[in-house]
Amino acid sequence: MHSTAKQQGDFTKTAELTIELLCQNVTVSLASVWTFSSDQQTQSLEAQFGSMMLQDIHRPKRLQDCPRYLHELQTHRYIDAGNTVIDPRLSELANDYFIPLQIHSSLEVGIRINGHLEGVLCLERAQVTSHWHDSEIHLACQMADQLALTLAIKHSYEKEESLSLFRCAAEQSKQISMLVNLHTEKVEYVNQAHSDITGIPREQIIGANLRELSFFKQHGELAEQSLAQIFKGEIVNGEVQFQRADGSHYWIQYVLSQFITERGNHYALVSSVENTGEHNYRSELERLAWRCGLTGLYNRTHFNRVLERTTQGVLLFVDLLGFKRFNDTYGHDNGDSLLIEIAHRIRHFPEFNKAIEIARVGSDEFAVLLTESNDLDYFSHRLYQHLSMPILIGREQIEPKPALAIVDIASVVGTFSPLTCADIAVQYAKKRKGNAIQVFNNALLNEFKEDAQIERDLHSAISGRQFELYYQPLRDLEQNTYIGAEALIRWHHPKRGVLFPASFINIAEQSGVINAIGSWVLEAACRQLNLWQHHNADMTMHVNVSARQFFSGNLFEQVWQLLIRYRLKPKTLILEITETELMGDVRHATLLCQELAELGVGLAIDDFGTGYSSMRYLKQFPISKLKIDRSFVSDLTVSRESREIVSAIIAMANALNISLTAEGVETVEQEAFLAKKGCHQAQGYLYSPALREPEFAQFLLLAQNPVLIAH
Repeated sequence: MHSTAKQQGDFTKTAELTIELLCQNVTVSLASVWTFSSDQQTQSLEAQFGSMMLQDIHRPKRLQDCPRYLHELQTHRYIDAGNTVIDPRLSELANDYFIPLQIHSSLEVGIRINGHLEGVLCLERAQVTSHWHDSEIHLACQMADQLALTLAIKHSYEKEESLSLFRCAAEQSKQISMLVNLHTEKVEYVNQAHSDITGIPREQIIGANLRELSFFKQHGELAEQSLAQIFKGEIVNGEVQFQRADGSHYWIQYVLSQFITERGNHYALVSSVENTGEHNYRSELERLAWRCGLTGLYNRTHFNRVLERTTQGVLLFVDLLGFKRFNDTYGHDNGDSLLIEIAHRIRHFPEFNKAIEIARVGSDEFAVLLTESNDLDYFSHRLYQHLSMPILIGREQIEPKPALAIVDIASVVGTFSPLTCADIAVQYAKKRKGNAIQVFNNALLNEFKEDAQIERDLHSAISGRQFELYYQPLRDLEQNTYIGAEALIRWHHPKRGVLFPASFINIAEQSGVINAIGSWVLEAACRQLNLWQHHNADMTMHVNVSARQFFSGNLFEQVWQLLIRYRLKPKTLILEITETELMGDVRHATLLCQELAELGVGLAIDDFGTGYSSMRYLKQFPISKLKIDRSFVSDLTVSRESREIVSAIIAMANALNISLTAEGVETVEQEAFLAKKGCHQAQGYLYSPALREPEFAQFLLLAQNPVLIAH
């Protein structure tokens, strides 16, 4: 059978012609051609012809449901079944196909290409046949061979087209594709992209020995290592820089792999792409990732990576005191100018010429990693003076206030992070008078360990009901009566006994536990104030609020709920925050104070006179009270300066119509001076220390205060 369809590899058309011809020469009810998938899991109908064309019932498409049938076709040329119902070779098709269609005999001829089963030619009869004649079987086998030939031609055309498409795609690709024969070590193919990227003519590469390639000439050791890996069957990838004949450089990202052809030839496939732009961009990103964009110094991430590998040397840590306030006062541009100048001074400090690393590790923090220094004391004092020299920013001369911490890395490595130790030491440096320089030592380490233990204990203190409020009475100096109290927290530590706030509040603030403690204090104070008011006591309650709690964002909501829950009288709850903390964020503080004032909550500035507030801010905030810091009150009888300061504060408060309380009053002379100058209220040991609630109530009774608390 020599048809145009067969020559063109049109298998479906050829199958149709084949079974039509068979039906003309062999008595059959139905003839059909089926092809198998490459994994021989499914079969597809290509053509059918006969007196009983199938519409609703077909052979099963899933060949895995017919394993014996498939095995028979794979091991024998054909299956000639005179009775399909009883022939065991077709038993898997009987119930669902032969019996419903009343097909009683069948001839199944395999369609093979090079011994591989590609499909089946089926001849079927409605009547039982004792056997299929040899001539019928011979003709069917011939037709199956013709179908196999057509299918082979189709596969050949498809393969040629795939190869053509592959070659066309490779030629159009901007990615380099190269084939190297690993037996001859010669390049047998390379696409046009290689010439476009490298500038080397294509004809110089095809047929060349692979060791003549730029990879071997410019990176010989890496190339030989990669070739050895390819021979082992490994996939090799990487990125490398090359130089063109004109001297320009470019980066190539490559993947090398081995494959074996059907004939057993070993080849290496080289796939590569120029990524010069991407490489340079990535390098710039890495530079930015490790550098501070403002100062040009390394950043904390990079410094930490270096520090992790360092076991010897000295870590010097620099922090700028009051930088946030400077930033808020003079603006961020001037703040940036200050940081740039400090970074410049550190980078060009003579003793830092041999520094291992210099970095900006925080907003206003710098770190230097040095080898051993013989005279750290002299060296650190010189640096301190160098950094403290005035800086001209705009038209203003600024005097930086650095704090320095020094850590011997060998003494802490493996135990604590050197930067953590530096953070601890610099906090102590900030508290020192004179030069703010602190060397990290065992005493600080022990104190740090104690603080760490306190921090751990704080987490269970609230749930364990270890906190209690004490109350220090506030005395009205004009009426000589007690009008309220300040709530002060005490911690009944299970091992350390009663702890005052000074021993744990700073730790609570640094660890973030202060918010939970502050919430507990505020609720406990409101609950007690509600009890006092329930017994008709006209009392005010002062509650200290930390900066973290004040600026947490939920203080207003918390206070509002407490006022509703405990039905407190207006102006009886007064929140105290220190002057310095209040100035931390003036805009937010102003809005919050106004909102609290609208709820009927008073605001007192604690430790007044020690911070940086101005008359403008005092007028801006809805302040109900100022509290004169105890440091001024304690010196009233011995310091003329303290008397003048206190007198000025009293005069200012009276002028602004702001209530005034003096803290730390301990002598009658101090009380007399304050009363004479017009101070409204006072508190201190002259009257009473902070007392537990039962003792506080007893104190008021003994003092014959007209406001009595019934129990």
